[in-house]
Amino acid sequence: MKKELEPILEEIQGKNILVIGDMVADIYLDGRISRISREAPVLVLQQAGEKIVAGGAANVVNNVATLGGNVFAVGLLGLDNAARGLKAALEKNGANTEGLFCDEKRPTISKTRVIAGGRATVSQQIVRIDKESDAPMTPAFEAEIMQYIENLLPDIDGVVISDYGSGTVTAKIQQQLISFCRAHDIPSIVDSRYDIHRFKDIGYVKQNDAEIAAAVGRELPTEEDIYAAGQELLEELDADGVLVTRGELGMVLLEKDGAIHNIPVSDKSEVFDVSGAGDTCVATVILALAAGVEPARAAELSNIASGIAVRKLGTSTVSKDELKKVLEK
Repeated sequence: MKKELEPILEEIQGKNILVIGDMVADIYLDGRISRISREAPVLVLQQAGEKIVAGGAANVVNNVATLGGNVFAVGLLGLDNAARGLKAALEKNGANTEGLFCDEKRPTISKTRVIAGGRATVSQQIVRIDKESDAPMTPAFEAEIMQYIENLLPDIDGVVISDYGSGTVTAKIQQQLISFCRAHDIPSIVDSRYDIHRFKDIGYVKQNDAEIAAAVGRELPTEEDIYAAGQELLEELDADGVLVTRGELGMVLLEKDGAIHNIPVSDKSEVFDVSGAGDTCVATVILALAAGVEPARAAELSNIASGIAVRKLGTSTVSKDELKKVLEK
């Protein structure tokens, strides 16, 4: 089965993918424990390093890039160190960042994790500090982003909307993207954490089992419950398909024609970290759909790619070579 998916890897190379959404800078501050403070019973850390990696929609961008796609990142950043670090992390993998606009009046969305450790102790996260603006995007920046998208869309093979609830995808931008994709038969997929109901007429919908349970307002203990919820969402949004990721239980793809594809996990080896696996899934699916691959096959490939991602720590990417190696086994 895996071997049959191998030709898709060549077909997805160089596909032009637009990824718009909430670009997040995941910042890791590494500290060495030096002493207990005299001011309060807390650790004093000597900062030993700082690393900025791509999170949120930016992790989708990175995954599209490492899998071989030609990716255009679109979103709103601040004018700060987090923005510079995030752009550098994306450009390192060959992503186009011209669509990342900087608003000096708002911070880049960031999640700063302080990691503490010492010579004789295990390093661990002791606190996370989140930063973002509650203010809506200004009309001026919305207009700039829409103009950039308008110029770009004629050359695009697939669109990802990655919505983490921070307001990058406004109603106007959403309508512009979905209308164009429908009119020109361009595959699109949305991954929305909190507000999936707004994305009517989108091509494909990706939700994990907890998100879809929240979307339909009830628990989904059985496979049949997942199918029913997926069908509800499919009909409500008039989408082409709903892909539900279920962790160790694999994935379920429901299509408009009534087909249901139950895709078991490809590798039951140890799972280290599920963070970011959904981004890998979305990146793989859109690349395959952009190459004209059948949705069920696209989902199968994304299932294998996600299986690689969960065996890595933190938000991570999967490369074409890594995926090829697994498919050849």
